[in-house]
Amino acid sequence: MATPAKLTPLQEMEARRLAGQAAKANKGTRVYSEEEKAGRKERVAKAKDAMSRSVGLKGAHVAPARAAIKTYLQRLNEPNQPDDAQFEMLIEAPFKAQPKKKTNDRRF
Repeated sequence: MATPAKLTPLQEMEARRLAGQAAKANKGTRVYSEEEKAGRKERVAKAKDAMSRSVGLKGAHVAPARAAIKTYLQRLNEPNQPDDAQFEMLIEAPFKAQPKKKTNDRRF
């Protein structure tokens, strides 16, 4: 079995750069319908509204929920977006306190 020739670091960098340029040149642009654009705008408005309303809230659940909304806003152009039910849960998460865990402690 023949072993492939090892590339020098410079050759490897050049190969990566050329591959990136080729991928960029072959990339097709996606055309969004007016309905999709309106839906995206509505979701962005809801997410931004939830972020602005949750600024002063306190609790252990608020910071992770706000981080999840920020991540959603940063990744709007990725193909796999949450469905409507997941999105509503994401938006309402900062405002719903997590139920406290019951302990078996019987201390008085």
